[in-house]
Amino acid sequence: MSNSAESTSTRPLRVAIVGAGPAGVYAADILTKSNEVKDGDVEVSIDLFEAYPAPYGLIRYGVAPDHPRIKGIVNALHKVLDRGDIRFLGNVTYGRDLTLHDFRAFYDAVIFSTGAIKDAELDIPGIGLEGSFGGADFVSWYDGHPDVPRDWPLEAKEIAVIGNGNVALDVARMLVKHADELLVTEIPDNVYRALKDSPVTDVHVFGRRGPAQVKFTPLELRELSHAKDVDIVLYPEDFEFDEASDEAIRNNNQIRTMVNTLTNWLVEDHAEAEEPSSRRLHLHFLHSPVEIHDDAANPGKVAGIKFERMQLDGTGNVKGTGEFLDYPVQAVYRAIGYHGSPLDELEYDARRGVVPNEGGRVLDAEGKPVPGIYATGWIKRGPVGLIGHTKGDALETIGYLLEDRLTLPPAQNPDPQAIIDLLQERGIQYTTWEGWIKLDAHELALGAEWSAAENANGIERERIKVVPREEMIEISRD
Repeated sequence: MSNSAESTSTRPLRVAIVGAGPAGVYAADILTKSNEVKDGDVEVSIDLFEAYPAPYGLIRYGVAPDHPRIKGIVNALHKVLDRGDIRFLGNVTYGRDLTLHDFRAFYDAVIFSTGAIKDAELDIPGIGLEGSFGGADFVSWYDGHPDVPRDWPLEAKEIAVIGNGNVALDVARMLVKHADELLVTEIPDNVYRALKDSPVTDVHVFGRRGPAQVKFTPLELRELSHAKDVDIVLYPEDFEFDEASDEAIRNNNQIRTMVNTLTNWLVEDHAEAEEPSSRRLHLHFLHSPVEIHDDAANPGKVAGIKFERMQLDGTGNVKGTGEFLDYPVQAVYRAIGYHGSPLDELEYDARRGVVPNEGGRVLDAEGKPVPGIYATGWIKRGPVGLIGHTKGDALETIGYLLEDRLTLPPAQNPDPQAIIDLLQERGIQYTTWEGWIKLDAHELALGAEWSAAENANGIERERIKVVPREEMIEISRD
């Protein structure tokens, strides 16, 4: 390794981005399209690192496979990475395969876009009972995450999902939807088989506040009504609106749309349907979880969940009524949000689950910016907002990086081949964009093969996702 530090003004600015989900890809794209780059003031060389062998992060491993927007987002990310001006290096884990010291040696700046993949904690009695699950863990399973077990205990007939965001609706929809409907998605085979055998009849979704305070989007809500042989059940006593609710409905089109949709569902008489559905999805509001409990017949296993009935306080927030309700369920999924994970050699805000930063400039223990280290996406601002919001994050972070470029600590060895040599020297089986193209084609071919052999009912599977990490690597590096 060369010890000479060549000035960034006479060579491309070398930038490493850690995390190849939407936040990382958006940051890379915005950097390549910045005015400084377009005007020729700055030339950049970007390497995009990912812990998984495949790109796309949250889009591949954190969104339900039947989500209607997945394909459009994947296509947009694909176009960015397929241009050839951003190098993808997959199956490389920060803190294990490469350290911060390594990145500093080969890059002038490092942007962390590692997201948030852990479940936010719910501190109530009984949360550790058998049958109590984190929604993020369930999402990882049904999305075929390479580092989680292949099996999932789908044994409950009645299930509670705690949360009123998009993830809660994704979890509930995947639990209640008939598995055959998912065959047109990229659902892994082991997930399809498990969902096919699920005995579930009722899934209850509980939110602490009222219908005007839900955190999911109209698109997610409408998706619930598309599930075949599933009745949506609502309860008149849950439809409470205060002054803040009325104001939000008047002034916010999205809230007005969701409240109108929910109200229309409420007034529909599902009991008059020609034939009742075999499964039901219940939407409850103004319920705050108090305790998950077992019983004498099932010690140590979830047998029910207790809620306190809430009421709106005039500001859109809620207060307890002292009334308690008990629901018999055999499984509970908490989907109250995600939480970021600490990163080696960087400060960490455990309460918010983020790397401390100012506008994307990562801070040290004294609150001062760490030269050349940046953050974007959920690890920067916390797991709130939609995927599109990460573009604004990236724009801010890239702006500060370019503002700092003349004072960045220069890489000791900026040669793009040097990091490849190090990965090979350490025996790391890294994957490339060309490898992803192979894996992508392989998954599409599996779907076509299945469709040709077994589509007696006219079902066509676009792809079948490869789950084992070893198999993904083998296909990518063949």
